Amino acid sequence: MRNIVLLCSMIFLIHCTTGAQDKKKEPKKYNVSKTDKEWKQLLSSLEYYVLREAGTERAFTSPLNKNYQPGVYVCAACKTPLYLSEHKFDSGTGWPSFDRAITNSVELDVDYKIGYARTELKCATCGGHLGHSFPDGPEETTGERHCINGVALNFVPKKED
Repeated sequence: MRNIVLLCSMIFLIHCTTGAQDKKKEPKKYNVSKTDKEWKQLLSSLEYYVLREAGTERAFTSPLNKNYQPGVYVCAACKTPLYLSEHKFDSGTGWPSFDRAITNSVELDVDYKIGYARTELKCATCGGHLGHSFPDGPEETTGERHCINGVALNFVPKKED
């Protein structure tokens, strides 16, 4: 009797887990959508690797990491404004860091690529991978750290008045 209960339990568990894995997540539709070929023509190989393949640039390689001029950081793929310079801070991690994004410009997703859940940040207009969010930012503001690949951004300096 015990073997029958065990067998039924295993069949039930296998059925539940395989059914959940069969469901494919529908790809989100973005306002800016291009084929891989079009993105490859538009972006450098490193930009493509980071923005379209969710790669990561090496730490301390982006000139934007130490940029503190006033202005706006925009998506390198679609030019959507993402971050204001006044929300940038030096996290010491080697990547440009911000305590918040411009409202509705960045979407949060879940990334399991390294074996556990992380909050992935994507451009809400084109879906380009920007980086990840962590809860170790400045406590006096939001407490968030948006750790962003510099190659995923372009900087637009504030115009002099």
